Amino acid sequence: MGKKICIMRLSAIGDVCHAVAMVTRIRNQWPDAEITWVIGKIEYQLVKLIPNVRFVIFDKREGKAAVKKLETALSAENFDALLMMQVALRANLASRVIKAKTRIGFDWARSKELHWLFANKRIAPRKHAHVLDGFMDFADALGVPSQSTVSWDIPISEEDSQWGLQKAAELGDYAVIAPAASKAERNWLPERYAKVAEHIAQMGKKVILVGGPGVLDRSTADAILKHTQVIAEDYTAKTSLHQLVALLRHAKLVIAPDTGPAHMATMVGTPVIGLYAHSNPLRTGPYKDIDNACSVYEECIAEQRGKPWQALPWGVRAKGSDLMQKISVESVIDKVDKLFVS
Repeated sequence: MGKKICIMRLSAIGDVCHAVAMVTRIRNQWPDAEITWVIGKIEYQLVKLIPNVRFVIFDKREGKAAVKKLETALSAENFDALLMMQVALRANLASRVIKAKTRIGFDWARSKELHWLFANKRIAPRKHAHVLDGFMDFADALGVPSQSTVSWDIPISEEDSQWGLQKAAELGDYAVIAPAASKAERNWLPERYAKVAEHIAQMGKKVILVGGPGVLDRSTADAILKHTQVIAEDYTAKTSLHQLVALLRHAKLVIAPDTGPAHMATMVGTPVIGLYAHSNPLRTGPYKDIDNACSVYEECIAEQRGKPWQALPWGVRAKGSDLMQKISVESVIDKVDKLFVS
């Protein structure tokens, strides 16, 4: 297969982190490949400095205008392969304006929203695959040689790198709490985050909060701050994505629910304690830190469906607004203690 490749993965931050690992593999193994990545506006800010990749921003908020812009940007291009790494119908419909000899999509089990209609080749089926491994199946379908280890090449500017070093010097040893997921039901309780923060502070470590500019991020951080006085710095909505990468890189550990910073942290080698109730961390958890997850997903899904997750379709979510309450403070503190001792 040729090496003029277009990748369509618009969102979200965590999934883009997984996609970066696959892009890194292609760049390492096929350094002469021409890679174009169609990506969301926010997500682009994370990956924009990756060398030898052309990015085309697709702002889904623009609706039909976004599709027209994509068509204009790629009108002169004919790709050897289009990697359709997003099953959402919006992305599938937009992909029609991209000209490609081979259009690689997900296998039948992972295909949704008529995704199969837009592809002429499918990745190999794989049972119980982590999302990142599922993305690697696209590289396999291209014929890209495999690598012994997963790696991420995601550069940040020297200015942001120095900013991170300065903050790390000011803070000393510190842990990061990134408390807000995209939906409130996936968040842990603020008072429990506060108790874990106080435990970390008693160990002689600083604790900082991070988050995005959204209303939920701000309200979650404020709720934690009301329950404890030990938070050394609150960086919620105060960093760019690259500054956040720098903060996560120098942290001793990160505590987060199913949210972007958890995947950003595992990407830069910082241990992550992921908090899971609605989704299976074996599928969506921070890739290098699955063993560190505090998860009640298994019991929640068995209670709701009457079957273990292994007997259900892969990726099925547990439902409910109070599931995260099943994660105890003690279980998280136990993970904290083990990580700091190790």
